[in-house]
Parts: sequence; structure tokens; C-alpha cells
Amino acid sequence: MEASQTCSERRACGLVGISRSSARYRGSGRDDGPLTERLRELAAERRRFGYRRLHVLLCREGWTVNHKRVYRIYREEGLMVRKRTRKRVARERLPATVPSGPDQRWSLDFVSDALHWGRKIRMLTVVDAFTRESLAIEVDTSLSGARVARVLDQIIDGRGAAPEEITLDNGPELTSKALDQWAYERGVQLRFIEPGKPVQNAYIESFNGRLRDECLNEHWFQSLSHARSVVEEWRIDYNQHRPHSSLGYLSPEEFRTDWTTRLAPAGLQL
Repeated sequence: MEASQTCSERRACGLVGISRSSARYRGSGRDDGPLTERLRELAAERRRFGYRRLHVLLCREGWTVNHKRVYRIYREEGLMVRKRTRKRVARERLPATVPSGPDQRWSLDFVSDALHWGRKIRMLTVVDAFTRESLAIEVDTSLSGARVARVLDQIIDGRGAAPEEITLDNGPELTSKALDQWAYERGVQLRFIEPGKPVQNAYIESFNGRLRDECLNEHWFQSLSHARSVVEEWRIDYNQHRPHSSLGYLSPEEFRTDWTTRLAPAGLQL
């Protein structure tokens, strides 16, 4: 007689290492369609919510569902929250044009120094790329984007004209919303140089070198007010008296006056 080929359920489960309840389990065949549809709707409404928060919302609506099931559907439907990268405003980089008159292009940058007892100070320098005039040197312990905008407004009020464009680097103060809003309201184009290429803002780099060599390295600032006084005195002398080789050894103000006088008869305006 041929031996029996069957064995008990207990022995079979023991041989394969599973419980009898697992062997007896039969899938419920549940339909995930309604749950998937609702999960999509919630993910569309709450785009920054992950699956755990979406699971809470589903439970609040009366769905009886395990968070593991929600996670599975969440992944299958590609509803994962995308990580946001930091965005900086007004970072368009455009090729520079050669200025042909005053107030067509200004350039600005920051210079750092220190008081005699070690307190760091910063200086916002602004120059006209055509006349090489030093339009402002703002000195303080810190300078925000809003402060930069106020300084530019003061320059415009004094000159009676806003620049067509400003060349600047990519520092956080200069890529701030405050300066971007100012430029939009004034109709000024901000031209940002490429990171690591200060030569693209050569006018201000050259000016800052002269400022450090002829002023900052020659004085020992006792206080913030002392630094402001010395720097402003140097700025006025730079504009009115210092010969500039690229301007035919005229001072910036002499060059501007000469250029205006020569073009005025032709009916040209600044």
C-alpha cells in the first residue's frame, strides 16, 4: 500500500516556520480606489503635508485606515512633498553695457574695516561708472538691504535722477526683498555679477582699492563717528581734487562738468 503524502496543518506550518493564522489568511480584496481618490484630493489641498498629517485628516473624516496603508498609496501615487530650495530674488545676470553718460550705471559694494578696539565696521560704497564719482560711502556696524535702499534714495534725491541700472554682487543684503522692491518701484535694473568674478564689477573694485590704500590704511579710527568724518572728508577730496588717470587726470567732478559743458550746446541731456 502506498504511503500517505499528506501531513497535518500544524506540522506543515512548523516545517516552513509560519503561524497557522498566517496560513489561513485570505485577502479581503478591498478596493483602494475611493481612499486613493480622497488622498489625492487632500494632497492637492495641502501640498506641504506629508502622509502622517494626511492620515490624521482622513481619520478625522471617518476613514478607518492604517497609516501604513496610507503611506503605501501615498508612495504609489507619487504624492511626496518636494523639498524647497532657497530662492533669492533679482538674480538675473545680463551682459554689461558700456555707459555713455552719467547716471546710466552705478556700481556698489561693501568694504570692511575695524575701530581701534576691534569693533568691525562696514562701508557701502557707490560710484558712477561713467564719471567715477563717489556717490556715497555709508559707514556703520551693519548695513541691511533696507538701509542700502535708503542710501540710494538719498543719492537720487541729491542728484535729481535715478540710474538706469546698478551693478552689484550676490551678497545677502543685495539680493534681499527690500532692495528688489526698491528697484522695481524705481524702475532700476539690478545687474548681478557671476559669483567669484569681481572683475565684472571692476569700477567699484578699483575704487575700493583706492579707498583702502589712501584712507583706511592711513587712519586709526577711534569711534564710529570718527570713521564717518574721516571717510566723508576723503570722499569729497576724491570727487573734487584727486586726479583720475582714466579721466585724463581730471577729478570726477571736473570730468562731469566738462562733459556736461561740451554736450549742452548740442542739446543733449544727462
